[in-house]
Amino acid sequence: METVLLYATDAYQRTFEAMVLAVEGRAVALDATAFYPGGGGQPHDTGWLTDGARTWPVIAVRRQGPLVWHEVKGEPPAAGQRVRGEIDWERRYALMRTHTALHILCGVVWRDYGAKVTGGNMEPLRGRMDFEFETLRGELVREIEEKINAEVEAARPVRVYFLPREEADRNPDLIRTKVNLLPPDIRTVRVVEIEGLDLQADGGTHVANTREVGRIRIVDYKSKGRINKRIEIELPRD
Repeated sequence: METVLLYATDAYQRTFEAMVLAVEGRAVALDATAFYPGGGGQPHDTGWLTDGARTWPVIAVRRQGPLVWHEVKGEPPAAGQRVRGEIDWERRYALMRTHTALHILCGVVWRDYGAKVTGGNMEPLRGRMDFEFETLRGELVREIEEKINAEVEAARPVRVYFLPREEADRNPDLIRTKVNLLPPDIRTVRVVEIEGLDLQADGGTHVANTREVGRIRIVDYKSKGRINKRIEIELPRD
């Protein structure tokens, strides 16, 4: 049994039809899903499942091996039952914009300052990223903010494609983190490319063009160690 990951090829798919493959407690595994199960600093999606007569809020999603499990409120649908899923789109789209904003930040910092990423996290419209900077002063932060917003205005296309692991391993630019976080058992690598700026192995959801991100504000920066500095960003609601 395996869950087809619809979000991996179309981040804009809001609804889908699926069959329940298995049930554990209040969690159901589906044969296909548009729900992102979380990972890489991006939280899982929320939303709803329905069979037409009943509706189950989806409150947590996780990937375990080849299956994606959806935790619901109430008694879950039974194995073999067909359901319709719907993503909480407002939350998902905010996370897509935020995730792409962090890739813009990462791309600019790598291109112009050669600093690798040491960590990151996000919530809707707000995120943070840690870099290998020895010093980070206000003047540099303002310079970075100006540069990342220039990339937003450049309206760069964002593409997703897949590479065999052997080919991906030959391209050092795919790993921008200090440590290679790709599990050794992954044989096909999903790549997210901001054309002309950033190229990374990544499993999350993104907008299709940098202009969709909106203006990025750097709201804080701080030292998290001798060569570990944090930059925190925030996006407008629309």
